[in-house]
Amino acid sequence: MKRHHKSTSATKKTTQGQLRIIGGSWRGQKLSFADVDGLRPTGDRIRETLFNWLAPVINGAHCLDLFAGSGALGFEALSRGAASATLIEKDQTAFTLLQQSQRQLQTTDTEIINADALQWLTNNAQAMSDKTFDVVFLDPPFAKDLLQPCCDLLQQHLLTQGTYIYIETDRQQPAPTTPADWHLLKEKTAGQVCYRLYHRD
Repeated sequence: MKRHHKSTSATKKTTQGQLRIIGGSWRGQKLSFADVDGLRPTGDRIRETLFNWLAPVINGAHCLDLFAGSGALGFEALSRGAASATLIEKDQTAFTLLQQSQRQLQTTDTEIINADALQWLTNNAQAMSDKTFDVVFLDPPFAKDLLQPCCDLLQQHLLTQGTYIYIETDRQQPAPTTPADWHLLKEKTAGQVCYRLYHRD
């Protein structure tokens, strides 16, 4: 039974889905993503709304996606004119497919790092204190309680005074307790997802 369970799990982890980039220079490009636990590509409707919110600031922005998953947010940002995107992804299968998407899009403005987001923030944020991000995407697995520690660590090092922070949660979850200088600009729900855009003033 155990052997059979492991085989089923392994098969599931190699299953792939597809998403499409919905705007910008790569509009219509289809990207593969891994079917792994907790990975929920941000849907087309939510992405369209988010990047309408970010339209005035995304061109030339340096972006950080701490739970990259499918790459939907990071690659969409690049498609719409972002200067760079740093994608952090813990799962090896998802990481490999992100690299595949990077090659497919032939982008040199993407850094893809195979690491746990919290460990990466803890170990590297101090070393990267001379590098800040204009836009940060926070879309962790809903059940993992990762938002709060990520907000706290980000605040210490990697944000400028004008950084925009995008957060997705389950609509049943309360909003994270954000630093006093993070101002909520936008908030909407779609299905089971609540999504918010903050600005660090």
